[in-house]
Amino acid sequence: MKSVPFGPMDPGTYREIVRRALAEDLGWGDVTTEAIVDADLRGRGEIVAKCECVIAGLDVAAETFRQLDPSVVFTVHKPDGSQCAYGDVLAEVRGAAGAMLTAERTALNVLQRLSGIATLAQRFVQAAGGRITILDTRKTTPTLRALEKYAVRAGGASNHRAGLDDAILIKDNHIRLAGGVSRAMERMRAARHELPIEIEAQSLEQVDEALAAGADVILVDNLPIDEVREAVRRINRRAKVEISGGVTLERIPELASTGADYVSVGALTHSAPAADLSFELEPDA
Repeated sequence: MKSVPFGPMDPGTYREIVRRALAEDLGWGDVTTEAIVDADLRGRGEIVAKCECVIAGLDVAAETFRQLDPSVVFTVHKPDGSQCAYGDVLAEVRGAAGAMLTAERTALNVLQRLSGIATLAQRFVQAAGGRITILDTRKTTPTLRALEKYAVRAGGASNHRAGLDDAILIKDNHIRLAGGVSRAMERMRAARHELPIEIEAQSLEQVDEALAAGADVILVDNLPIDEVREAVRRINRRAKVEISGGVTLERIPELASTGADYVSVGALTHSAPAADLSFELEPDA
């Protein structure tokens, strides 16, 4: 698995996403704000946590405000990856009040989504207790994968492949279409890609076949816990072992005790509840 360090995203990753999100919300114009808020009114806003969470996505939120008011001043008080408590002020925003009010929902939507993922990722990592690496999957929101995988890292978990081009993973459908584990491995090796080969195994017999064929990583999918333990015993460190299928937060301590190297959790990105955040805006004296 690739080790992607947690650090700021390249603005090119999210600038166009923000532009399209604002266009979706704004349409022909913010008819309410344009009627009520004076065009020259300055505002001061705070992004406030309404729950315990791990924050992620503040740079994206800042970009949202900035696209409607390039002169906005966005001051971070709790950087991405921080543990936040109810009532914490995460960031302060100063600028054109009308633009801030128009950008508010889009900024919060992204920030709440990414912070929810980071928060859930942290819970899985804490449950693992350092005994197994928590991985995400490709079960992400279309067009938002880079942002959601960033949020996974903000919560302390790790990324699996970012796309189909950066890692080899032979899944059950590949195996069926190729005519079996051995044949799928043969065809993959014949392609001569300079990447480790990971292959899914849905039985102990497939584990044996994958091991005999020289797989670098064996993904044991939806196996009972006793068979996971047996798979780890048979593999005996000759390949890395990843667990997938039916993974819940409650099962992580048990899965971590098997001796497997990784557990992939689609729920990190497809089922994370949004963090509860608010934007409180007032005139700037």
